[in-house]
Amino acid sequence: MDLVKEIKRLKKEKNAVILAHYYQVAEIQDIADYVGDSLGLSQKAAETDADVIVFAGVHFMAETAKILNPTKTVVLPDLNAGCSLADSCPPDSFEKFTKAHPDHVVITYVNCSAEIKALSDIVCTSSNALKIVESVPKDTPIIFAPDKNLGKYVIKETGRDMLLWDGSCIVHEAFSMDKLIELHKKYPDYKIIAHPESEEHILNTATYIGSTSGMINYVKEHQEEKFIVATEAGILHKMQQEMPYTELVPAPAVEDNTCACSECHFMKMNTMQKLYDCLLNESPQIEVPEPIRKKALLPIERMLELSK
Repeated sequence: MDLVKEIKRLKKEKNAVILAHYYQVAEIQDIADYVGDSLGLSQKAAETDADVIVFAGVHFMAETAKILNPTKTVVLPDLNAGCSLADSCPPDSFEKFTKAHPDHVVITYVNCSAEIKALSDIVCTSSNALKIVESVPKDTPIIFAPDKNLGKYVIKETGRDMLLWDGSCIVHEAFSMDKLIELHKKYPDYKIIAHPESEEHILNTATYIGSTSGMINYVKEHQEEKFIVATEAGILHKMQQEMPYTELVPAPAVEDNTCACSECHFMKMNTMQKLYDCLLNESPQIEVPEPIRKKALLPIERMLELSK
């Protein structure tokens, strides 16, 4: 069976849209209607007129699409495609944490569950975290969750004193400083660009720090340069497609794995076969209980409004 042909046929038949994150496998990125970062994907999900949204990403992303589109069918190729960062923030513990600091505005990074978003005042992504934090009056204290590395970066850039939740992404914490130094010795004229979910010592080596779309745009503006890219290695596919002559090397991870780079096991759970199956069967579907959906919608809408 020609999966590409069949997926395209089903997509047309069912008035479906395929939204994919930059960390998906290359074949899925190539067949998607839109490939983007969390902010871009949220914006596309909010404005789509498709009846079926196939979200090639992880669970919290599909959940966000469902929160924005309660009457549409939202499917995820693999229901087990979770997120280590979202898992690091259990709703019960986080609710206790927020209740202990009732005067704080709660800003949560989009990489969290619907229950966590429902406990939040504003949601942010790595693209707009600085803008969202700066939108809060200076004398108002802030809780920032769940990513402590992104939180530390925002504190450094804005000078705001924020209370951080102790969460992190295993992919972005997997970069090896020793291996990065070795790699830079091998490629001394390559500039390091990094995602703000990375640890501080990695960010300190970077020429540019930004979201996945920010990194792509930075490389686009500096195509004559060469880069070591410190984020999930899936981004290199889109970067190389858009900038075929720019030399790119993925930053090395601590563990010895097949690509010697940092890959998100959850993102790579989605395959072309699963994409076809979920479109054919319109399953597994993402559902969000209505009381949680309504509460979670408000901070997402605030973010979208502030991101215009």
